[in-house]
Amino acid sequence: MKQSWSFVGRREELRLLDEATRGAGDQRGVVLAGAAGVGKTWLARQVVALAGERGAFTRWVVGTETGRGLPLGAFAALLGPMSGDPTSVLWEASRALVAGAGRAEVVLGIDDAHLLDEVSALLVHQLVVHDMATVVATVRSGEAAPAAVTGLWKDGHLDRLEVQPFSQPQTGALLEAVLGGLVEDASVSRVWAITQGNALYLRQLVDGEIEARRLHRIRGVWRWSKESPMSQGLAELVAIRMGDLSEPMSAVADLLALEEPLGVGLLNRLTDSMVVEQAEAAGLIFVEQSGRRLHARLTHPLYGEVRRVGMGLLRARRLRGRISQALEVTGARRGDDTLRRAVLAMDSDLVPDRRLLTEAAGHAAQLCDLPLAIRLGRTAQAAGGGFEAQAIVAAAVTGLGGSPNTEMAALLATAGTDAEVVRVTITQVITLAWMELRPKDAEMLLEVAESRVVDNDGRMQLMAMRSMLEGQLARPAQAIESATTALASSRLPAGATILACCGYATGLATTGRADEMGPVVARGLEAASRSTELSYVRFPMIGMQVTGLRLAGYLQEAVEVVRECRESVVGLDLSTAISSMLMGDVILARGRPVSALRWLREAHAALERFDHAGGFEYACLIPLSRALALTGDLAAADEVLAELCAKEHPTLLFLRPDMLLAQAWTAAAQGVSSGAIAFARKAASVAVATGQFAHEVQALHAALCFGDRSVVERLAVLATRVDGPRAQAAAAHAAALTADNGDALRAVSVELEQMGDLLAAADAAAQAATAYTRADRRGAAQGAVARVRQLTERCEGVRTLATIAAIQPLPLTDREREIATLAARGMSNRDIADRLVISIRTVEGHLYRVNARLGTTGRAELAAILGTGEQRAGNAR
Repeated sequence: MKQSWSFVGRREELRLLDEATRGAGDQRGVVLAGAAGVGKTWLARQVVALAGERGAFTRWVVGTETGRGLPLGAFAALLGPMSGDPTSVLWEASRALVAGAGRAEVVLGIDDAHLLDEVSALLVHQLVVHDMATVVATVRSGEAAPAAVTGLWKDGHLDRLEVQPFSQPQTGALLEAVLGGLVEDASVSRVWAITQGNALYLRQLVDGEIEARRLHRIRGVWRWSKESPMSQGLAELVAIRMGDLSEPMSAVADLLALEEPLGVGLLNRLTDSMVVEQAEAAGLIFVEQSGRRLHARLTHPLYGEVRRVGMGLLRARRLRGRISQALEVTGARRGDDTLRRAVLAMDSDLVPDRRLLTEAAGHAAQLCDLPLAIRLGRTAQAAGGGFEAQAIVAAAVTGLGGSPNTEMAALLATAGTDAEVVRVTITQVITLAWMELRPKDAEMLLEVAESRVVDNDGRMQLMAMRSMLEGQLARPAQAIESATTALASSRLPAGATILACCGYATGLATTGRADEMGPVVARGLEAASRSTELSYVRFPMIGMQVTGLRLAGYLQEAVEVVRECRESVVGLDLSTAISSMLMGDVILARGRPVSALRWLREAHAALERFDHAGGFEYACLIPLSRALALTGDLAAADEVLAELCAKEHPTLLFLRPDMLLAQAWTAAAQGVSSGAIAFARKAASVAVATGQFAHEVQALHAALCFGDRSVVERLAVLATRVDGPRAQAAAAHAAALTADNGDALRAVSVELEQMGDLLAAADAAAQAATAYTRADRRGAAQGAVARVRQLTERCEGVRTLATIAAIQPLPLTDREREIATLAARGMSNRDIADRLVISIRTVEGHLYRVNARLGTTGRAELAAILGTGEQRAGNAR
């Protein structure tokens, strides 16, 4: 599958170069310098081609190693055989090159000008100095060039531009242009990391990975599913750049290919200090200083790929063993040295060390690198690691969304103490409740364990597990009570502490006590850093913290939490997907649905391979459906909603109000205000029934934005018991709307904008415009509409029921506008009647009055006046 490589990231460079070759100023051209494969030749060819398009007479030559030994070797194909003294030859060659140009500008392109022979270099210098041609030349940085070539920029005749590799954002833009769709951010990061933005490597890598089907579309998002590729074409390119290596130099390269960075002292002991110095001088490796230590790396990540691909299995195993032993001799100076030693030893010729492997598996689990924890743990199991290794593996499999049935059987067989039985029970409860969607069985198992365990420490651990389960099952008061009891124990292990803190945070977030979450989450994160089995629970806990901040209206704080989380999970697929989902959720809450949709689509695609993944996929579908609806992709929103309802997670009942609100926003996007209000009120009812008052505030505020004026009294009560600015703003919003007070609504709009909820701010401003109009305050109404337009622009062009009515006022009632909108979308009268639960005759009567008031004669004209959202959907794509 061949792609079209437009190098969109070079458009600015092309513009500047085109200007530089139009004869303005003292310079007559430019020299493009840069590393091999950076894209110099492509740029130069494009510049020469642009000159040809504007009528210039163009020439193109290439410097080569073979042509370097011949006078005028690079120009031989253009000039033919020439003889005579050097001066006459140069003038004859100059005239021959421009012959046929007439009065047109002459533009000469020279690729690899550093390889020109001396006579060719003098010819180019003469053409520039005597203004006979504009020259666009490329040279390789760090390579010696003839003096006549270097004099072109040193003497100021030509500008020299250092062509840089593509930055990561440029690489992402290029990939999306080439692939024709959204590319996952994490995949862009990996592609950039391995190619370092080198244009030639980038193209070879992408073409090869598409052909190998490792770079492919999942749920509409391009993802790179393999981190260690090497197509034959790319391998050959990189091998040429590396050059032929002696055996001692190959040893240095192979050691670093298997493990980098390595301390220079350690590398010297494994090879030879003189050879290491030679490798640095040759550009094979580079050395960087960190504090008092020197570390060596290969100059380019692809050098390691090439060496690993070409390395025999036995050689690789032997070298890994040597590195692991050398790290052991130097001692564990850094926290991850044990992990490095174990990973190397695991794939080496050394005898497996079960203690080292088990310790490393626990360390990997603490870092939330669960796939690595499973690999190390299973190797430790095979070496006789016993219960500890099996417990780590079972927990890690669970953390990745799997059901560790095989590991669980082994655990149950080896669990001898009450403490071990409790650990097994906790893993079983998590598996049943979140992975196998069997919360009732999980609760039953927990009750049986609680009745059998007499040790108080064990009972407190089970109490911590109960807290987390109760929080997720929408029993926030019980979750807080259980967590408080468990956390009062001074002997609570790290794993149980993170469970209790997660349950506590869930209860605080949903009941409206967001101001109390900080210390609880901090304690949980500290415990997670010590847990060898349940460190991954930090992610649902962080998710609850973000939910609590979002519900309370602390939106900027929520963004900061997600950013910090995202920075800590680089390279971890599931954790990165979760952080992308959280980022999308928060950005959506801030009123930027188009930006949010990108994050949510990435998360949805990445979660596809993790099965249930503890309910995170279900949680992702909720904001994804809302973002799709708001950006106008109503068909996709309906599909996601259908999937959401079909896959409702029986353990994540605390999310039910959010799920109903997603349905409310979809109804609103379809123009069905009555349906939107009904779903929002249902969400509020579910929230109040479970004591989730923060959810209730959000649901009632949504209903208010949809036009429901009946929520004022309840919001006034909630404002006295729910933390954060949202409850206060919602109560003020309800009072202002009920009073039809334009000034108060405008003030609320400013308050919501400061809070960060731009969509709600736009709705309040729109309602202010309507109130001003009813009060015949035309100037104030126009000002409010202008504010609506400004806020809508900041919401990435997305409009709501209220903002559409303000920007496009029509002489229609809310019900008439609702029916007219559905008719404009192509729905039949019967479909409208079924949707709104009214009679067909009522629909017909409303449409008759609508057509009479608007002067329309049918659905096509209604669609032209009202619009149906297709444009917004196109913008979102």
